[in-house]
Amino acid sequence: MYRCQACGSQAHQFFGRCPSCGAWNTLTEELPTARSVASQRDQPSSTPPRSQPIADVETMAEVRISTGSSELDRVLGGGLVRGSLVLIGGDPGIGKSTLLLQTAHHMAEQVRVLYVSAEESAQQVRLRWSRLRVGHPETAHHDSTSGLGLRLQAETDLHLVLQELESLIPDVAIIDSIQALHNPDLSSAAGSVAQVRECAAALRQLAKTMHIATLLVGHVTKEGMLAGPKTLEHLVDAVLSFEGDRFASHRLLRSLKNRFGATFELGVFEMGDRGLTEVTNPSQLFLSQGEPTSGAAAIVACEGTRPLVVELQALVSPSSYASPRRSATGIANNRLHQILAVLEKQLGLPLSRFDCYLAVAGGLEVTEPAADVGVAVAVAASYRDLLVPPGTLCIGELGLGGQLRPVTRMEQRLQEGQRLGFHRALVPAGSEITPPATMTIVKAGTIRQAMVAALHNDLARADEEIPSLT
Repeated sequence: MYRCQACGSQAHQFFGRCPSCGAWNTLTEELPTARSVASQRDQPSSTPPRSQPIADVETMAEVRISTGSSELDRVLGGGLVRGSLVLIGGDPGIGKSTLLLQTAHHMAEQVRVLYVSAEESAQQVRLRWSRLRVGHPETAHHDSTSGLGLRLQAETDLHLVLQELESLIPDVAIIDSIQALHNPDLSSAAGSVAQVRECAAALRQLAKTMHIATLLVGHVTKEGMLAGPKTLEHLVDAVLSFEGDRFASHRLLRSLKNRFGATFELGVFEMGDRGLTEVTNPSQLFLSQGEPTSGAAAIVACEGTRPLVVELQALVSPSSYASPRRSATGIANNRLHQILAVLEKQLGLPLSRFDCYLAVAGGLEVTEPAADVGVAVAVAASYRDLLVPPGTLCIGELGLGGQLRPVTRMEQRLQEGQRLGFHRALVPAGSEITPPATMTIVKAGTIRQAMVAALHNDLARADEEIPSLT
């Protein structure tokens, strides 16, 4: 049958427009149920209640399975939880299958792993496994004495995959990918909304019943969003996004949803000839190693529980257009417009007549407001062609009135900066912190004070130095 996603009405054949509410392209295919909920509710039932007081529910120890990768374990919150569903999405060719094949091999040394390849043949997966050199042929076979090993199944039929899971009962199952699975009970093609929802629901029910940690690979649309219905993200316990430029070497694994750990946790990998390797010091990727240049400022961005020192680069030049251009890479464009307006209002910088370009080194996406002061300092430094003193961090949120607001986890940010050799930090005046022993803390209450402290290295000269910026 077909159900309208707008009004919930049912139809026995497909229409482009819902006969009940008139909405277009809202009918999706569903499997008919033997008995409806309404018919069950009409009949009196003598079944005793199945609910129980929450205090009487038996507690279970949270058992996690290590993936063999400290970066992936960090993003998952400490490893895979038995019975959980994890959805991993990313652009084509970014390295999702490579990451999961390496992970499957490492986990197979301790637990049973079933790798279901629905997009490639078994021979293709075997060739990739050999190319990655993740092990030797004699270690890839099932070990009958210990019951551990990595098994491979190339299948697209959902029923056959479920039968294999029920007979093998692995500890970890990897499905590559959920859009390639096909339920023969539905007439729609693989990858459709109905197919993805039904296949994911069937895998979820089996995983929860048999306590199988399941990893699902999901495709993304051209906008970068996970393909398929939004209910797919609600079904799973964790949603991970695998990001990065296919023409660059580093990859970013970010958690967008996690019921067993922190969200927006970040893991950094580097793609090489032998697959993905972990980056133990990711801050080095986002810092320039050459001579300091004007328009560059260092900030500390917190991704989940990990602080990262990042370099911001700004370019301000006279505009040759009727409307000056504004472009930001790694920072929200609206956030840049807001900071430019504050600088022009509070400091008198005529930025409305200049083009402004802003970029985060290394291609990292910074979404938190703690980068506001760094953006403002980088823009002003580029406008006056000034250098920010080496070893200086700029941390803080900028208000519309020009005031600086404190941000969270300040001490962790300062400790990360100290570890990388930074000896001076510009922070909001309201921050109550215990600074590291080898770091000088400069507090500023307004953007005027912060600008002088960052560019002139003397907070007491704020009133006489700021007019020279204009």
